[in-house]
Amino acid sequence: MPNWLSNQMMRAFHKKDRRQIRLLNDCWFFYYNRRNTNNETSKVQ
Repeated sequence: MPNWLSNQMMRAFHKKDRRQIRLLNDCWFFYYNRRNTNNETSKVQ
């Protein structure tokens, strides 16, 4: 997980900001899935 995302996630948890936590969680899954998809396609070729 990128440092900036981790810091924002920790800040959101400390503030108990559920909306921000959900948004950052969605960002993480988008980033993670996109990265894995790119790695899989490069392995196939």
